[in-house]
Amino acid sequence: MRADDSQFQQMRRSARAIFDAALANASISRAFARHVNCDRGVLRVREDLFDLSSYSRVLVISVGKAGHTMVEALHEQVGASLEGIVASSVLPPAQLPGFRYFRGGHPTPTAESVQAATAILRTIEAQPASALVIFMISGGGSSIVEKPIDDEISLDDLVATYRALVLSGAPIAEINCVRKHLSAVKGGRLALAAYPAQQVSLLVSDVPDATPDALASGPTMPDSTSVQDCVRIAEKYDLLKQFPASTRELFERHAIDETPKSDDPAFIRSRWWTVLSNQSAVEEASAAAEQAGFVVHVDNSCDDWDYARAAEYLLGKLRELKTQASPVCLISGGEVTVKVENGGVGGRNQQFALACAEKIAGENICVLSAGTDGVDGNSPAAGAVVDGSTMARASARELSARAALERFDAYPFFSAIGDAIETGPTGNNLRDLRILLAW
Repeated sequence: MRADDSQFQQMRRSARAIFDAALANASISRAFARHVNCDRGVLRVREDLFDLSSYSRVLVISVGKAGHTMVEALHEQVGASLEGIVASSVLPPAQLPGFRYFRGGHPTPTAESVQAATAILRTIEAQPASALVIFMISGGGSSIVEKPIDDEISLDDLVATYRALVLSGAPIAEINCVRKHLSAVKGGRLALAAYPAQQVSLLVSDVPDATPDALASGPTMPDSTSVQDCVRIAEKYDLLKQFPASTRELFERHAIDETPKSDDPAFIRSRWWTVLSNQSAVEEASAAAEQAGFVVHVDNSCDDWDYARAAEYLLGKLRELKTQASPVCLISGGEVTVKVENGGVGGRNQQFALACAEKIAGENICVLSAGTDGVDGNSPAAGAVVDGSTMARASARELSARAALERFDAYPFFSAIGDAIETGPTGNNLRDLRILLAW
């Protein structure tokens, strides 16, 4: 029996409540409370201990969308003795003493992104073996802090290169492989710059768990990718003709240098710890859904799939689960991909949700897809929520879901019917969550 409007509204509220609970409970402050603490001057990071008084200097470099929240959480543990640099995509509500702040660009670099990279390199290059550098890395760091490996690549060329990569439809790990080899700060090159200082990296991850060095393009980790991988990816997505001349010539002249690998001396005194990841968000969403009375199933297998293929797969899975239990909740973490051509305003989450809306018209199904960072593509939304009534409500306003899909212009569609999810930047970044409900 088809649900009435009040039931659809209740399911949209339930999906949003599950998402909000995941955001609240997979927070950076809670993660630091579990995994990072400082007692009598000894800093514990997961299984490592650092006697802060034993170092000639302790520097903190916090980079990414969670740059502010991570340094604030560390400050809560350690106190006012910290100093360093914070680079994020938004301005902080307040600045901590001892820190220089930069607002870099996202999803493409800006002049301040380059300024941040230059300042970080100058700060860490002068550190001796007796110093400790605490790196705090979160998603978005690839564009927020950036400096081209070749001075011939101008800022405009850098932006054009990023735009070609972001719109290519490639998974984030492949995008970041190319970024690493074109950057003076990525692919382990920050660790190289900070050598011989002791280093520890705290990671709030928005990349697949199996490829931690893809986070912010791995500025402090040994690079698991190679120049050959970089060239293969550029060929796979036909990127060379989309790159500006200064970038393209590096490929054509075979002038791309290899990034540092695990046997480089820079990594002998380096440690890396993930304190929060997409799995944390999935687990918190599952707990919230169970508490709300849903039978919960988790399926992350469509990570890095094309959005249309992912929609088809997850809806098929949900319909199968619906025959076994009710109400049921299917949770899927990770990201889908979208190859954008002449796009409008939107992002991968809204594109996925809109694809689902067409497929569930009239069914007792609700689908939410949103980014934990609060930002979806070039829109002001984190994502969107749809259900079996979405197409009818859109038709009543003479809105075409098909036209919005084809134009990659989902945000105006969802904004008009009130189904865009707008949280604002969350200060966190744990990839995306897809929450599918059926009853």
